[in-house]
Amino acid sequence: MCGIVGIYNHPEAAKLAYLGLYALQHRGQESGGIVTSDGLRLHSHRQMGLVADIFSEESFKKLPGNSAIGHVRYSTAGSSELKNCQPFVVDYSRGGIAVAHNGNLVNAMAVRAEFEAHGSIFQSTMDTEVIIHLIASSKQNSLVERVQFALNRIKGAYSLVFLTETRMIVARDPGGFRPLVLGDLHGSPVVVSESCALDLIEAKYVRDIEPGEIVVFDKDGAHSFKLPETKKHHCIFEYVYFARPDSKIDGDNVYDIRKGFGHQLAKEHPVEADIVVPVPDSGVPAALGYAEASGIPFQMGLIRNHYVGRTFIEPEDSIRHFGVKIKLNPIRDLIQGKRIVLVDDSIVRGTTSRKIIKMVRDAGAKEVHFRISSPPTKWPCFYGIDTPDRKQLIAATHEIDEIRRYITADSLAYLSTESLYWFQKGDSKGFCDACFTGRFPVPLTDHPEMTQFSLWED
Repeated sequence: MCGIVGIYNHPEAAKLAYLGLYALQHRGQESGGIVTSDGLRLHSHRQMGLVADIFSEESFKKLPGNSAIGHVRYSTAGSSELKNCQPFVVDYSRGGIAVAHNGNLVNAMAVRAEFEAHGSIFQSTMDTEVIIHLIASSKQNSLVERVQFALNRIKGAYSLVFLTETRMIVARDPGGFRPLVLGDLHGSPVVVSESCALDLIEAKYVRDIEPGEIVVFDKDGAHSFKLPETKKHHCIFEYVYFARPDSKIDGDNVYDIRKGFGHQLAKEHPVEADIVVPVPDSGVPAALGYAEASGIPFQMGLIRNHYVGRTFIEPEDSIRHFGVKIKLNPIRDLIQGKRIVLVDDSIVRGTTSRKIIKMVRDAGAKEVHFRISSPPTKWPCFYGIDTPDRKQLIAATHEIDEIRRYITADSLAYLSTESLYWFQKGDSKGFCDACFTGRFPVPLTDHPEMTQFSLWED
């Protein structure tokens, strides 16, 4: 998961990109960067760390121009180091071009091997770089044709924003795995991963970029092109966890959907208890829904330290496990002697859930009933979410009661796959839920070891 932003033809382009990245910080905390165009050349500032630490007044002086693209990253392809920071910038025979990418390609290694066999040299270990090589090697005349050529060669998940000296181009993969939103700021086009970034800079929401759509912004306006159509595969985990609850994705309000998960969970898995407590922050809307549907009082029994990063997306296990202890603190007076319904969005390895339940029990909870607002996570994701190998996913190798015993809950229940799509009347059409079902909609060229498990869609 990463966050991308693009602003075309605005005098404060770099600072608007910075604010947009600030709103998208939840999508990546390892590195960030902004590339601007002054009409003649591209200017870049990229660095490891959080947005607030990367940019300063001094750095903005080095980012002149009326157009900018930006990126916040957490790594799913390529190591977490400076050479893999985005936006990725190159000069080639037709000028300068920069690209920022949210998603994950599933045939990047195969394409890269073809280029390297003919002597091509790569600067990074990112899958994104193969897109630039494909554009540079294309014999097509126009830039949009070269982009189309490149995108027809790659497979997987991508929301992209390109910047040249005079144009900004955005593209979304035909399946629409990752979100991409178009806005308008006093006549200047703005493109962001989530609508919450538009809210921050007071830009007007226009529409979502359509799956398989390429939009070119230049001095003559906006021009839309389409890639060959395919089935839609919006990522359901965006709604479960990744997107901010104040965002809309493909027209759907994330907060309302998460609260609905809680409603469904209470109907499917009721329990006698005294209070409903969310695991903050991602468990809050579902816990509110559970409390509302069950009539059990909602309480913020766990308080989050917001100066600690999201432990799920930290790259090192040691940091993730340390973060569990420092991230949350129970309110003993609320919890002591109570039967608790603890609501979280997912269980991945189970180690975090086990530690949270221990915290709650140590604070005096009489019973702990764990409720998860998504189905069991049984499969890794290859489309842009950094889930572990399948053998590390506790639900892939353990039954629910075995997981319950491991995390030491009095009861454990997950949302059913059908109820996950309550806002679609139970119909999963148009969504990717491979992490729950193992139905991978795009064949994993670079991961042949998964073929024995996977059930490709027609």
